[in-house]
Parts: sequence; structure tokens; C-alpha cells
Amino acid sequence: MKTMTCSQMGGPCDAPFNGNTADDVIKAQDKHLKEMVAKGDEAHKSALKMMQDRWKNPLKGMGWYIKTQRDFAALHEDQ
Repeated sequence: MKTMTCSQMGGPCDAPFNGNTADDVIKAQDKHLKEMVAKGDEAHKSALKMMQDRWKNPLKGMGWYIKTQRDFAALHEDQ
């Protein structure tokens, strides 16, 4: 299991997300962004919009996805 933070994936805070794969932490961050926006957090609102807009441009979205996959792979396993 590895940990990435919201900010490591382009978000505004240091909330940690644990997972066995990059997809696990990406899904956890997506859920986190939506929950924070539902609570009225403006910083997370802009991050959620950036995330949604990223997928409107497939090349940009895949670039972010590949970078996140590589960043996750480079992390050490949690202790």
C-alpha cells in the first residue's frame, strides 16, 4: 500500500489517500474533492473543476493520468 496526498495530484490540501494502485488513490481523491465541494470548500471547488476540465481534453487528461501513475510507482510502500 502507498499513500499520495490531494496536493500531489493537483489538489489544494494535504489529505492522504491510501491504495494498492494509482487508480485507488485517484478514485479516493475524486471522492474527496466532491465531498469537500458539497461542504462549500472553494479551494476544492476549483480543483474539482480543473479535474473535470482535464478530461475534456483527452491528451491533457492522459498526461495527468500517466504522470500520476509514474509518481505513484515511484513512492515507497507505506510502513
